[in-house]
Amino acid sequence: MTTTALRMPRPVHRDGEVLHRRIAVAPRSGDALPCAEDASRVRAIRRIAAARLRSCGLEALSTEVTLIVSELLTNALMHSGTTEITLHLGLQDGFLHVTVIDGMPGHAARKPTTDDAESGRGLALVQAVASENGGTWGTSKDGAETWCSLRVPSKERP
Repeated sequence: MTTTALRMPRPVHRDGEVLHRRIAVAPRSGDALPCAEDASRVRAIRRIAAARLRSCGLEALSTEVTLIVSELLTNALMHSGTTEITLHLGLQDGFLHVTVIDGMPGHAARKPTTDDAESGRGLALVQAVASENGGTWGTSKDGAETWCSLRVPSKERP
């Protein structure tokens, strides 16, 4: 005899924390590339964020958030020189806020790129995705924190 489990809708979080992770990274200096283990951590955190969004009933934002998480974490890893990066996802007033804290002063800024440039498009992508989803992005006054907000689609809201 087989039983069929009823599939209950996943709860959508009300305002509050969705995910909070600290990521230890190897110190870097100059133009040295991040170590392979740190790059793997970014991939792992991206997957964790996607899984957490699914478990919260926010899968409609999964593609956008994983792109933003990847870009902001990689930016912090490549440009801050820090040894710890924090990722925070939280809901407030119908917006999902993605925050990456590297604790290092200095502002993330879009840079002009050429068609054949191998890097430099990440923040342009973050800005475009945020804008498409009724949100925005920015940095804290001291530059130690970069954030992005996305409007939660109305069908995903409680």
